[in-house]
This record gives sequence, structure tokens and C-alpha cells, in this order.
Amino acid sequence: MFFMRKPRPAPGMSPHEAVQAAREGKITLIDVREHGEVVSSGKARGALHIPLMRLRDAADPRHPDFHPALKSAGSIAVYCASGARSHHAQSLLRQLGYEDVHNIGGLAHWVQAGGELERA
Repeated sequence: MFFMRKPRPAPGMSPHEAVQAAREGKITLIDVREHGEVVSSGKARGALHIPLMRLRDAADPRHPDFHPALKSAGSIAVYCASGARSHHAQSLLRQLGYEDVHNIGGLAHWVQAGGELERA
């Protein structure tokens, strides 16, 4: 008997790939940490800061608080402090219909991959 194997999903985007894609303007980067965290450590250069608790509203085009930068977002990479909140953010964005969403972990992963920081 012959069984067809399901194709494996494409691997996620690594922090190194995200840094390169950001440099080339090919992704929308979202920091989902709280305001105080961003103030104390800065954020990835060019990242939108949308705390996880506000992401559902900011990413829903029907909501008055929809973030206009997400209107034309193709590839999206999300990060937080360790990767846990960004995992939830990735799920939430996919539920809202965003298909190309990647959890790249924490801010330290971004920095270790050569990503630059900026003060908020």
C-alpha cells in the first residue's frame, strides 16, 4: 500500500534572515513588548511597537485603531523579550488572516543576528 506523505511546512524565518530582510525592506517587524521594556532597552531599528495586548485592535483592518503600516504588510516578523509573547502574536495575526508571519524570538536574538537597535 502506498501512502502519500504530507509536505512539511516551510521552516520559519530565523533572526539572521529577519535582519537581512529588514535591511532590504522586505518585512514588517513588530515588537510586542510592553512600553517600559522598549523604553529601557530600545527596539529593533525600524520595528513597529505594538504591545501584545493592543495587537488584535492594531492588526484588524475593521478596527478604528488599525495601524496603517499593516495595510500593505507582506512578510511580518514578530519578537518580544524571549519568544513567548511573540508566539502568541504570531497566532493572533494568523487568526486575523495574515499568512506570512514569523516569530523570530526575543530582542536578544535580533541583536545576536547583527540587528541594530534604536531608542523609542
